[in-house]
Amino acid sequence: MSEQILQVSGLKKTFSKNGVEIHVLKGIDLDINRGDFITIMGPSGAGKSTLLHLFGLLDKPTEGEIFFRGRKVREFSEDEESRFRNENIGFVFQFYHLLQDFDVIENIMMPLLIRKMKANDALSKAEVFLEIMGLKERKNHKPGELSGGEQQRVAIARALVNEPEIILADEPTGNLDRKTGKEVLNYILSVNAKLSSTLILVTHDPGIGNIGARQYNMVDGELFPLGVG
Repeated sequence: MSEQILQVSGLKKTFSKNGVEIHVLKGIDLDINRGDFITIMGPSGAGKSTLLHLFGLLDKPTEGEIFFRGRKVREFSEDEESRFRNENIGFVFQFYHLLQDFDVIENIMMPLLIRKMKANDALSKAEVFLEIMGLKERKNHKPGELSGGEQQRVAIARALVNEPEIILADEPTGNLDRKTGKEVLNYILSVNAKLSSTLILVTHDPGIGNIGARQYNMVDGELFPLGVG
C-alpha cells in the first residue's frame, strides 16, 4: 500500500482587492502518496501556483486543512514550517530565483548550508548534482553568465540537493524554448526517479501535462482529475 505523505481537504484561498473578494481556490481535496507524479494543467490565473504555494507552506489557506503524514500543518510552529520546507520540499520555479552575487556551486550548496551541513560535505554533495545536471564546467560562473536553460538546471540542482521527499515544479519550462524546455524536463524526471520523490508539476502546456501518472485540470479554482496517464 502506498504511503500517504500529503493530504489537502476543503482547501480554499481568498484574496481581497479594493474591497472585492477574489476566490482563487474553491475547495480542493487531494491525497498525495510517496512516489506520485502529478501534473496540474490550466490557464494562467486558474489557481495552479497558489495551490503549489500552499503545498510548500509558502502561504496559508483561507479555509481547509493540509496534512503532512497525518499531522495538521496549521499546527506547525514557525521553526517547524521552516524545517519542513528545507528538509522535505524542493521548489523549481519558472523564474530561477538564483542568487546573483554567488556562483553556481554556491547557489547549489545554499540549502545544505542552511541545514548547517559542514562546508566541505556541502561542496561534495553539490558537485555531485552539478555533474548530474551537466554543469561541471560552469561551477564558478555567476548566474548572469549562463543561458536560461543552464540557469534552470542550476535551480533544479539547488532544489534537489537536499534529496527532498516532495518536488514542486511551477511552470519549470515556461521561460525556455521548446527544445531546451524538453531537456530541462528530462533532467527533472531523471533525478526525481533516482530519488523516488513525489513530483507535483503545474503547467499550461498540455504536452507536459499529459505525461503525469496522475493528471488534473484546474479551472477557476477547482481541480478535476483527467485519469491515468
